[in-house]
Amino acid sequence: MPSFIRHPKDFWTGVIFLIVGLAAVIIGRDYTMGTAGRMGPAYFPTVLGGLLSLIGLAAVVRSFFREADEPIGKFAIKETILILSGVILFAFLIRGAGMVVAVIAIVLMSAFASAKFKWKSGILLAAGLAVFAILVFIKLLGLPIAIFGPWFGG
Repeated sequence: MPSFIRHPKDFWTGVIFLIVGLAAVIIGRDYTMGTAGRMGPAYFPTVLGGLLSLIGLAAVVRSFFREADEPIGKFAIKETILILSGVILFAFLIRGAGMVVAVIAIVLMSAFASAKFKWKSGILLAAGLAVFAILVFIKLLGLPIAIFGPWFGG
C-alpha cells in the first residue's frame, strides 16, 4: 500500500462505492431521465449512483488525511458466501414459498454468518422482520406478493 494512503479501509471502501455508484450512473444513461416530479427509469439509479459516488470520493480523499486506527483484517469468505447464498435463496423462494418463508430464510442465513449467532434471537428477529415485511410491502404498498406461495397452497 503506498505511503500516502494513511487509512486503507477508507480508501478501499471509497473505491468500492465509486465503482458501484459510477456503474449505476453509466447503466442509467440508457434510460429516460425524466424530472423530479415525473421520474423516468433512469432518475433513481442516476441520483443514487451519483450520491454513492460522492460518498466514495469523500472516503478516498479522507483516506489520505486520516490515520488508520487498526489494520485491515482478513476477508470474511465464509460470511460473504452465507450472506450471498441467503440473497439467492430469497430470490428463489419469494415466488414459490412466499414472503414469510423467503424473509425467514434470508434473515437466518445472514444472521448465521455472525460469530454471535444464537438460534433463539435469530428466529425472533426473522419472525419480526417477516411480519414487518408483510405489513409494509403487502398491506401498505400493495405489492402482489403472496404471504405463503403456491408451494404451500397460497
